[in-house]
Amino acid sequence: MAHWYDHAIIYQIYPKSFQDSNGDGVGDLNGIRKRIPYLKNLGVNAVWLNPVFVSPQVDNGYDVSNYFAIDPHMGTMEDMENLIKDLHKVGIHLIMDFVLNHTSDQHPWFQDAIKNPDSLYRDYYIFAGHDGKRPNNWGSFFGGSVWEPDPAGTGQS
Repeated sequence: MAHWYDHAIIYQIYPKSFQDSNGDGVGDLNGIRKRIPYLKNLGVNAVWLNPVFVSPQVDNGYDVSNYFAIDPHMGTMEDMENLIKDLHKVGIHLIMDFVLNHTSDQHPWFQDAIKNPDSLYRDYYIFAGHDGKRPNNWGSFFGGSVWEPDPAGTGQS
């Protein structure tokens, strides 16, 4: 039995650069809604939407600080609900790029994990090394090491 995704035509949208609906220079959810007829005419039956959650935008929106709210630059939760409704009206599915294993350093779970070595959230993140030594020499895409000393003072990175 075939599923809709077996023969899907998926169009990936990075919202910030797709369509600006309010003139602030940043693409947004209502901009995507404006282009639904265009997407339908292309034959698209699914949209893969890059992250639209609240983020400090250090990693292009993948550094989510609140998974329960839409980034105000993208719109509102009502805008998100309207986008979903309008896509579904024309038979277009929505795939959310929802990366749960990557939070911002501003996310409350991370903040709690670095303040308290006994935090419930400590195991949500990788703390490694000992005695102030980094576990490896991996470099960051953004420059420098991927490891920083643990602010909780455990001697880990």
